[in-house]
Amino acid sequence: MRTQTTVLDNPALFPHRQSQGNSPVVRHDSENPLDGAIGSSAGTPEPLLRETLGEALRAFRVRSSMTLRELSDVASVSPGYLSEIERGRKEVSSELLASVCHALGVRVSDVLLECISIMALEAEAVDFRHELDATV
Repeated sequence: MRTQTTVLDNPALFPHRQSQGNSPVVRHDSENPLDGAIGSSAGTPEPLLRETLGEALRAFRVRSSMTLRELSDVASVSPGYLSEIERGRKEVSSELLASVCHALGVRVSDVLLECISIMALEAEAVDFRHELDATV
């Protein structure tokens, strides 16, 4: 099975990330999508799902032009707890995730796909940095 992944840094969606300068577009073609999987080569740990999920939820909230308080009111969750979820400090139950997604007007599957994209982006960025380091 042939895969192709395009990796882009998008500071508009993830302003809390530190930029590495002008990040290039990275394209990855592979017969095996697990080739060079993060954590398998250079001992780099994979990001935690709760952190990635929080990042994705925050991105959807920002795209929806909602404040944390507005989302917490609609989703019936405390602003403090929602903040902890967005920062990746707390695990989220499937029921609470569904409530937050419903309040955002998105499907849970859309948020999970965003998580997959974020995790793939981070894996590709790590692989790219390792390739650059190997050429220096």
